[in-house]
Amino acid sequence: MELRDLSLPSLNQFASDYLNGKLEVEDYFHYKLTGEGMYQNRYQELMTRTFKRAEIAAYIEQYMERFSESKQVELNIEALRTPDSVVVIGGQQAGLLSGPLYTIHKVISIIKLAEEQEKQLGKRVIPVFWIAGEDHDLAEVNHVYTMKNGKPVKSAYPFYHPFKTMVTDLELDTEKTMQWIEDVVESYGETDFTKKLLATVRGILQESKDFVEFFASLIHEWFHEYGLLLLDAGDPRLRKLEAEYFSELIQHSDEITESVLSQQAFMQKEGYKRMIELEETSANLFYYTPKNKERILLERKDDLFSSKNGDIRFTISELLEMAEKEPERLSNNVVTRPIMQEKLFPVLAFISGPGEIAYWAELKRAFEIFSMKMPPIVPRLNITVVERGIQTDLSETGLDIETVLTQGTGKAVTEFMNSVKNDDIESLFRQMKSTLGENHEKLTEKAVADDKGLEPLLIKNRQFLDKQLNFIYGKITESTEKKHEVALSKYSRIANALYPNESPQERIWNVFYYLNQYGPCFISDTMKLVYQFNNQHKVIYL
Repeated sequence: MELRDLSLPSLNQFASDYLNGKLEVEDYFHYKLTGEGMYQNRYQELMTRTFKRAEIAAYIEQYMERFSESKQVELNIEALRTPDSVVVIGGQQAGLLSGPLYTIHKVISIIKLAEEQEKQLGKRVIPVFWIAGEDHDLAEVNHVYTMKNGKPVKSAYPFYHPFKTMVTDLELDTEKTMQWIEDVVESYGETDFTKKLLATVRGILQESKDFVEFFASLIHEWFHEYGLLLLDAGDPRLRKLEAEYFSELIQHSDEITESVLSQQAFMQKEGYKRMIELEETSANLFYYTPKNKERILLERKDDLFSSKNGDIRFTISELLEMAEKEPERLSNNVVTRPIMQEKLFPVLAFISGPGEIAYWAELKRAFEIFSMKMPPIVPRLNITVVERGIQTDLSETGLDIETVLTQGTGKAVTEFMNSVKNDDIESLFRQMKSTLGENHEKLTEKAVADDKGLEPLLIKNRQFLDKQLNFIYGKITESTEKKHEVALSKYSRIANALYPNESPQERIWNVFYYLNQYGPCFISDTMKLVYQFNNQHKVIYL
């Protein structure tokens, strides 16, 4: 493997301005990424605060007992108990087969930044991955992409669920899931690694009862040797540790909403679109109904908290009692989750995706309600993997990777087709179409003047003739494409590999393609590379 840096624009305008130093950072964040001694300053601030270190370490230890033993994980759990340790943290939904590649890139980012800062600070810096098990968006986690008829298409796990249930509560049917996985891996083609890969996955799946457990087991399998700690945000046992913090969120819910709306208004004046959908009545907490295992977003009016339709209602005293005695009935939304995370962990840095950068900026004033500073928001590593065959295609087509990763191959294909078209045929076709149009228009004018009733028929006839001409032209184009299908297939392979569906590779493809193609060492080899957090796009050449 070889790693190279590329300078590419961010897909998100706010993130781009943040990374390029175009913001007055103090208006949006508490730390400037380029600020001298940023991590040292953050570390010193964390040392002035207290955390439930023993309790959170005990929870993670209990949660991770289900996975294979790992000495490094054990050491990091012990380190979390010590008063001078800090964490680098990030999170993601529990996608089947780990979801899109950017989930893996986020994990790599968490581990690598923790390793880097442990050396820089001379203190224990622990990588923590926050699994968003409380999320209820099934459509986000129930699929991967596979190739079908030369295009990437969604391959969804055959599962229907009508309620807004937390992903951590969604059980998996082992045999149905395994059949789906086999179909996915079969689409990649059989290799020397396929049988062992499927056997490993089957073993993990048989020990996993739900989406989150399957996801967590895979992540642990790949990254346990780096001491990555895992937790499930939808776990009722974690809720017990969050109880007093839920009480604070309830008591300050009006202020939280007001602070976010105020920050959003400021950002909109600065030309940025708001990321978090929020109303003045938003309570920023979900109520969890045990009967349907459904999350219901609460609204607040004065001291009354209720569902949107009003069928669920709590006074503030009732909700505070719930937070104390039954905290598993509550869960966070996009506004309160970062605050809860900050309450639970000594966060040296938060690893974010491009969209997360923008919505965290909307939370600055909310953090200040609790006399806390938002942690440094560090963009995750953006990575594109380039296989050897794709390198060859790039060389033979003359395409540079920067162009492909920002524009795709559409323009290059158009230019290529224009270069191989028969100019005489093109000229004759345009001339024929123009002449036919002019003559048909004259005929229509004369005929309609003689009989107005002929007009609909003549219009239909013109459309028919145009359709026939376009049909013939299409067949001529198909013939040209057939003659040059070898060259066109190279453009297609490049697009599907590096910019599928006109999206970054990491948003579409799944790591199992590479594990099937290159074996389990794909993860470890990727981890051996030396990454710099310099806001450059990373290209890994295989």
